[in-house]
Amino acid sequence: MTILNHKIDFAVILSVTKANPNGDPLNGNRPRQNYDGHGEISDVAIKRKIRNRLLDAGESIFVQSNDKKVDEFKSLRERAEANVALEKITKSKNSSSDEFAKAACEQWIDVRSFGQVFAFKGTGDKGVSVGIRGPVSIHTATSVSPIDITSMQITKSVNSEPGKERGSDTMGMKHRVDYGVYVFYGSINTQLAEKTGFTEVDAEKMKQALVTLFENDSSSARPEGSMEVVKVYWWNHSSKLGQYSSAKVHRSLSIQPNKEQPKSMNDYTITLNELEGLDVEVLDGR
Repeated sequence: MTILNHKIDFAVILSVTKANPNGDPLNGNRPRQNYDGHGEISDVAIKRKIRNRLLDAGESIFVQSNDKKVDEFKSLRERAEANVALEKITKSKNSSSDEFAKAACEQWIDVRSFGQVFAFKGTGDKGVSVGIRGPVSIHTATSVSPIDITSMQITKSVNSEPGKERGSDTMGMKHRVDYGVYVFYGSINTQLAEKTGFTEVDAEKMKQALVTLFENDSSSARPEGSMEVVKVYWWNHSSKLGQYSSAKVHRSLSIQPNKEQPKSMNDYTITLNELEGLDVEVLDGR
């Protein structure tokens, strides 16, 4: 397969309707906000969704969540130790970190995309401490406008334990964003792609994962249809370093509300200032 030989920048616009896109565990699981009141979705949460979409597509994923995993391994260490190539390298007296990294990147698409730290004590005859830098970088998603958070108290009307009278016992709170439009940016670095073996085919798979980001992702906090990818912008540079910096490319996309309190995507204006000599592919979310 052809290693990616040109820089790529991308941006994703998504909408949230009566859902909690990313709860903050240190704040009662309320939707994340910055100090200006704008909503946020962490890059870790976005990468988790990308991994899930790639896993649904049949790709080999190293960092699998417990509720989505497709193998019997209960930890990252078990999954790594079960790989024949990695086990052989680990037990070899002449093995190197580069050999370990190469084998891991060949096996798992998320490792060669996002990178990974392998740090296990006493694996085989010795411990493992290998860090891999991935070519795909993703920013935190931020809402275009400040978000309004609605909170509601939830209760139960059944008994958790036998022998108790039925009653409505307070369980806690649920929080949601009534409506918000978020945007996040990312880039794919060719120098790191060469090191991890990230290919043109991998880039295409990443693009499709972004387009279908919220498929098979529903939950109590994010009901089906409450999270939607609106647009994906995919800039293909013509060289390894790119004609423009990622910052300039990302700034070429502008999303502005045209109402004081936007309630739908129609209340936003999207402007794309095309840069000379730089192709951009615009895809609708599914």
